[in-house]
Amino acid sequence: MARGYSGKILRIDLTSGAIGVDEHDDAWYRKYMGGRALIAYYLLKETKAGTDPLGPDNLAIFAPGIVTGANVSGNGRNGVGGLSPLTGGFGNAEAGGYWGAELKRAGYDAIVVKGKAARPSYVWISEKGVEVRDASHLWGKTTGDTEDLMREELSDPLVRTCLIGQAGENLVRYACVVNDRNRFAGRTGIGAVMGSKNLKGIAVRAGRGQLAVNDAAGVKTIQKWMAENLDLVFNFYDVGTAGGLKGLSMAGGLPTFNFQEGSFAGADKITGTTMRDTILVKRDTCYACSVRCKRVVEVTEPLIVDRRYGGPEYESLSALGNNNGVDDLIKLAKANEMCAAYGLDSISTGMAIGWALECAEKGLLTDKETAGLKLEWGNADLVMDLIEKITFRQGIGDLLAEGTARASKTVGRGTEEFALHVKGQEFPMHEPRIKHGLGFGYALSPTGADHMHNMHDTGFGAENRGVKILRESWNIDAKPIPAHGLDDTKMEMWYHTAHWRHFLDSVGMCHFLPYTPDQMLDLVNAVTGWDVTKQEMLDVGVRAATMARAVNIREGFEHEHDSLPKRMYGRFRNDNSATGKPMDPVEVDATVHKMYARLGYDTAGVPTSAGLEALDIGWVGEAMTPSVATRGSKRELVLT
Repeated sequence: MARGYSGKILRIDLTSGAIGVDEHDDAWYRKYMGGRALIAYYLLKETKAGTDPLGPDNLAIFAPGIVTGANVSGNGRNGVGGLSPLTGGFGNAEAGGYWGAELKRAGYDAIVVKGKAARPSYVWISEKGVEVRDASHLWGKTTGDTEDLMREELSDPLVRTCLIGQAGENLVRYACVVNDRNRFAGRTGIGAVMGSKNLKGIAVRAGRGQLAVNDAAGVKTIQKWMAENLDLVFNFYDVGTAGGLKGLSMAGGLPTFNFQEGSFAGADKITGTTMRDTILVKRDTCYACSVRCKRVVEVTEPLIVDRRYGGPEYESLSALGNNNGVDDLIKLAKANEMCAAYGLDSISTGMAIGWALECAEKGLLTDKETAGLKLEWGNADLVMDLIEKITFRQGIGDLLAEGTARASKTVGRGTEEFALHVKGQEFPMHEPRIKHGLGFGYALSPTGADHMHNMHDTGFGAENRGVKILRESWNIDAKPIPAHGLDDTKMEMWYHTAHWRHFLDSVGMCHFLPYTPDQMLDLVNAVTGWDVTKQEMLDVGVRAATMARAVNIREGFEHEHDSLPKRMYGRFRNDNSATGKPMDPVEVDATVHKMYARLGYDTAGVPTSAGLEALDIGWVGEAMTPSVATRGSKRELVLT
């Protein structure tokens, strides 16, 4: 057995109380490596077509990667997954912090949970073993209070936690999973999967010692390089991910008023620089990471913002803020804290609120939906009120808790046009009309609209480090590209960029650190003792994306779901974007078909037998066959 993993995957059946272990050999780990690929593997192997995402037969999977827990910056990530309550298809998100590394140090490479506990429960993993404990006293509590109570109960302040808040308990379809109070696996609603199983969380304490690796000196070389090259990521340390908010507004690419506009008059008030100069009190980090990019904010007046929950990143500030016309940084920090405490994906939350505000602006909501609540842009108190209502499914919050795809279908009256999602998942805070490759990536993503396993065209607009790395790592014709259009050069760059990110999400690495594929090759081999190639690592990413797509095919998704909402094919309101240009639906569809061929799919977007065999996953062909019940069943999530 190679190093970097134990070969043991913990199995827990909450219905029966049975606890066991799956064991896999080196070849299996080398093929899947963990994270997204492992999650897709178990969903295809152990769930059936048409499984209710909120039923006991769904799985809740917690999956670090093979390098998670090694002593190197950026490796503190783990995936969570299951069938998504939001989309009905493949569900997956990643979180940082310390929990994933602690699980690896405890001797487990992943956890697969099925069934439903008879009462609220949590899992406790320690040197003494694994047990399922009663969590009735924790049910109904915030993530921060739950962690505090768990640590007190377990008599250890260093217990690491993976939890849900009240949003997950109340089955909000975009409830998230929270590591260490303030790291979030935000997307696709896996927090609601945990809630449906009466699973409040998983606490881990491994004791002493580090993850065993094959070549400690090789790992140290990578860590030393990052520590000596922090200037490459200084912006993340200094102003965090929100540092680019003002620049996006100036360029006309900052989602504003539910993506109706691209610039926000109040951008200066909520950018990362303003946060740094006003309410930032600390910079936090994840396991073994020298970058320290996490924000910690604290406010004592005019309201209290609890520093336990860290601070808002770009996505939260933008989704809750400019997307809804709000420019009050302190109240946005409080709204971010509420999402963290309640366990809500701040992106889908902000987009659900934005959908409601635009529908109200256009007179499309009645008192039946609003119960007399005045919905208006720019009202920070309203945003906080709606976060509360969504979490506890009160009033209009019950409608918004279903996500914009379902909410708009329920209301009708043309509101579907303002529900900005792909496959049922709301847009993140990156505007496709200023980055057409990104928009294409939204359309093809297996999890719905997602900016992480994607390409950001503007990052390759000049001859820079990113272009050079693509060209030299993969021997492709990488060169500076325009932000608009989907030509063959851009799409080949997209193919390598997106699937490299799928690899990172399988192996357990942060996307924001500037490691090259050659450095990742050295790291994977130093940790494991393998002799993998760069192509083998890229194939892990392609394999992960293909298996995730196979889950969607099985659940009834079809070619028509690889598309974008109507708004992306039109201009901005008031045409206030200096760089925005509508995407072309004909070009998008033609490029989708080209990428199908590149990926070994047929013209309907279904992975072919030859394509699956080329990836050494021929078994997926039978596993992805939809049932009569699921075939075409996701048509209702497509915008007209």
